[in-house]
Amino acid sequence: MKKFAIAAAFAASLVAPSAFAQVNELRIMAPAGPGGGWDQTARTIQATLQSEGLVSNIQVENVAGAGGTIGLQQFVNRSSGDPAATIVGGYVMVGAIIANNSPVSLKDITPLARLTGEYVVVVAGADSPINSAEDLAKALREDVGAVTWAGGSAGGVDHIAAGIFAREAGVQPEQINYIPYSGGGEALAAILGGQVSVGVSGYSEFSSQIEAGALKVIGITAPERQAYLDAPTFVEQGFNVDVQNWRMIAAAPGITDEQRAELLGVIEKMATSSAWNQALETKGWVNTFLAGDEFAAYLDQQIANTTEVLKELGIAE
Repeated sequence: MKKFAIAAAFAASLVAPSAFAQVNELRIMAPAGPGGGWDQTARTIQATLQSEGLVSNIQVENVAGAGGTIGLQQFVNRSSGDPAATIVGGYVMVGAIIANNSPVSLKDITPLARLTGEYVVVVAGADSPINSAEDLAKALREDVGAVTWAGGSAGGVDHIAAGIFAREAGVQPEQINYIPYSGGGEALAAILGGQVSVGVSGYSEFSSQIEAGALKVIGITAPERQAYLDAPTFVEQGFNVDVQNWRMIAAAPGITDEQRAELLGVIEKMATSSAWNQALETKGWVNTFLAGDEFAAYLDQQIANTTEVLKELGIAE
């Protein structure tokens, strides 16, 4: 028994350095400029992994452009088989890949986990005659072009949420009068100024105006009510609109199952740590951790659903 124990310990010592090397260094690409949601996600991962002692050497790189597709292509082309290479991304990238006809897609990387999520809210000015999802649906059915939507970029999560609602209301999504704004501040000014009928964005963009009573929530795109918002979901109002602006982390293509498992273990420890969850609370992000094969299946479904909606919106072929 003693000889066997020594042999086993020796064998473990041969394996341990290789296993440790997979998490000794980590590089995270944020496929966007500094300061945005993906950059903040990457740097929050970096800070948490270092503070928790999970990875000692972590670097973040920014590669901006085309909804994340420029960085994604660069990542795929240069990182194959590299267990230290990771990339953050999210739902916006799903639409950008389709809309930009990107030569690479999320099928070319190794999904690890969904980390955070934010549901979309549709709001109207406090004095608007639109008070519910049914009011909004009725207005669309009466004159789809007369209902103006203020949101983010065409083909993004806001546009997709508006398109899904239109479909649920019995209106052709491509007929909606959607006005993309470059920034949340511009969209907010248009809503408050009565220049548009409704606004659509993540809750955090409108939260202060909702709390102040200047905006009212028509619905939120969550499957059930959220603790942070006293407002009905579209689902409970009879419209199956379930859209989440999620963010994820993925690994390079061509890594081994063992390397993937090692990375998943590190990310799961991070996602359950108090440091990570405190950071999320500070930023107003919701922990929607979903990992491994379950996340890969979720991602496939998101790609299929988004492709269908973008076709209906006239953005994808």
